Amino acid sequence: MNILLKNGFVIDPANMIEERLDLLIAEGKIAQFIKPGDQSFNAKVIDVSGKWIVPGLIDMHVHLREPGFEYKETITTGMAAAQTGGFTSVCCMPNTNPVNDDPSVTRFIHDKAQEGSVHVFPIGAITKGSLGKELADLQALHQAGCVGFSDDGKPVMDSDMMQHAMREALKLGLLIISHCEDTGLVAGGVMHDGVVARKLGLKGIPAEAEETMVAREIALAQLTGCRVHIAHVSTEGSVQLVRDAKANGISITAETCPHYFTLTDEAVLDHGTLAKMNPPLRTANDVAAIKQGLKDGTIDVIATDHAPHAEYEKAESFSKAPFGIVGLETCLGLAMKLVEERILSRSDMIAKMTINPAKVLRLHKGTLTLGADADITIIDPEKKWVVDASKFKSKSHNTPFNGWNMTGKAVFTMRGGAVFADSIKD
Repeated sequence: MNILLKNGFVIDPANMIEERLDLLIAEGKIAQFIKPGDQSFNAKVIDVSGKWIVPGLIDMHVHLREPGFEYKETITTGMAAAQTGGFTSVCCMPNTNPVNDDPSVTRFIHDKAQEGSVHVFPIGAITKGSLGKELADLQALHQAGCVGFSDDGKPVMDSDMMQHAMREALKLGLLIISHCEDTGLVAGGVMHDGVVARKLGLKGIPAEAEETMVAREIALAQLTGCRVHIAHVSTEGSVQLVRDAKANGISITAETCPHYFTLTDEAVLDHGTLAKMNPPLRTANDVAAIKQGLKDGTIDVIATDHAPHAEYEKAESFSKAPFGIVGLETCLGLAMKLVEERILSRSDMIAKMTINPAKVLRLHKGTLTLGADADITIIDPEKKWVVDASKFKSKSHNTPFNGWNMTGKAVFTMRGGAVFADSIKD
C-alpha cells in the first residue's frame, strides 16, 4: 500500500532538507517529495499538518536485558518503549545472561526482534563474558549480525587486550564502543565525587575515572587506526579530550545522554536511587560543557543508555541499588529542550538522533533519501505532555523525570512503510 504523508514539515539533515512537503511512500520505500497541493496519488493519505516528518530516530545505546533478565525488560517491551519514544532503530548492548559473546545469542536477539516495530541491531561483547580476559570471536559475532563491539557496563582495563580488539574491529570495518571507567579510581564509588556525596556520606566517583580511560582510548585509536566511539560522556574533561582528538584527526566519536545535559548530582537529593547511574550525574560545569560539546559538534550522538531495573532493586540502599535509568520514552522530550534553549537547531538535534548514529555505525538508516527504507518518525513539536512513569511501555519505570512537563512528542512511527501508532498514548 502506498502512503502519502500530507502537509508535514520535512527535516532531513542528511539531505539538508527543512521544508514543508508531502512525502510519498511506495512499497516501503521513500518514493517522492511533492510540493503541497501539486498532485494527487493513488495512496492512503495521512494528514500530518503541524508535524515534523523526520528520519526514524536511532538509539545506539540501549539495554534490552533479554536473554537472562526478562524481569527488567524484554526485547518486546523494549521495542514498545522505543517506538513510543519515536525510535525506529536501536542497538542493544551485550550485558545479557548469557553475554552476547557468541553468535547463538546474537541470532536469538535478531530472531526475537524480527517482526517488531523497531529494528534491533545487536552489539557484541569485546571479551568473553565481558570479563576482560579473553577476546571474543569478533568475526563470528559480525557474521551473526553484530554491528559493533563493546563490554558496556564494564571497562576493558587491559590496554593490550583493548588494542588487540581494536585491530580486529579495524579488519572487520566495525566500531569499538568504549565504556570509559578506571575501576581503580572508582573503587566502590556510587555517585559523583563532590559536595553532595560528602553531604550524604557516600563514596564518590571522580571525573578522572572517566577521563583517564577516554585518554587511553584516544591513544589506542591513534595507534591502531580503529574507529572508537566513547559512550555516555559525562565530564567537562572528556569533552575536551574528544574535541582535541578530533582536531588531531583521530577517529573518535562520542555520545552523551539526556540526563547528562539535564541533571546534576544534586538530583540525588530529590530522587535518590532513581538518579543513580554510571557514569554518575556530575556538576553544573560538566552539564554546561556537555551542552557546548553538543553545540560545536564534539559530541556526535544523543543516546539514552536505557537501563531498566525492577522497582525492588532500586528500592535498595543507595550503595546497593543498581546503576541506571530508563530513557527511551523521555529522550525526545528532553532533547527538544536543547532546541528551546537554542543549544541546538531543530536540524542539529534530529541529526544527533538519526544520521549521526547511522554514520557512526555505518547503518543504511537515518535518512529520507529517495529509495531508502521508509523508516520515519512523525513528531508534534508543540505537543505538551507530562511524564507518567506508570504508563511507560517499558517493563521498568526507574526514572527521575516522572512528573516533568515536556513539549514535543512522537505521534507515530513507520518501519519500512508500516505504520505503528497504537502504542503511543497521551
